[in-house]
Amino acid sequence: MSGGAVAGLIASGAFAVLALFGCFVLLKLGKIFDEAAARVRQTGAAIDEGTARVRQAGATVDEVNVALAHVNKELDRVDAITANVQSITTNVSSLTSLFAATLGGPMVRVAALSYGVRQAAAKRTRSEVESRVKSQMKADKAGKAGKAGKAARHTGADDAGLPSVAGATEGRRGGH
Repeated sequence: MSGGAVAGLIASGAFAVLALFGCFVLLKLGKIFDEAAARVRQTGAAIDEGTARVRQAGATVDEVNVALAHVNKELDRVDAITANVQSITTNVSSLTSLFAATLGGPMVRVAALSYGVRQAAAKRTRSEVESRVKSQMKADKAGKAGKAGKAARHTGADDAGLPSVAGATEGRRGGH
């Protein structure tokens, strides 16, 4: 073999090693591309799932917006009702003040007058009763003193002022 043949053999061997190395690299690159394709498919599925969730979230947000719009309408109604209640309260307060001003003063005066009349009538009745009781007691004392003196003269009762038996029976039967 000549030098050119040896060089050709070395070159062909190097080329074979280089070809084997290229095949090995291509095999590894194929696996990498397969893995990348699988990852892309997983990512696509995750993106699709995420997109579905985003769509659900969008629908939920739309429903929440509709509910909030309804709540805002109801709150506007409640505000109107509250304003009406406040107006009614103000009107009732004004009517109460008007009633107190127009009828309250005269009613207080009438109540005070009726109280005074009742007190005066009660005092008058009480004083009449007291005067009758006093006059009756004076009459009774005077009558007893007169009867006791007569009885003492007629029956001889002692000077202690005790009525006799005849005077005692007259007091019980008396026309009082």
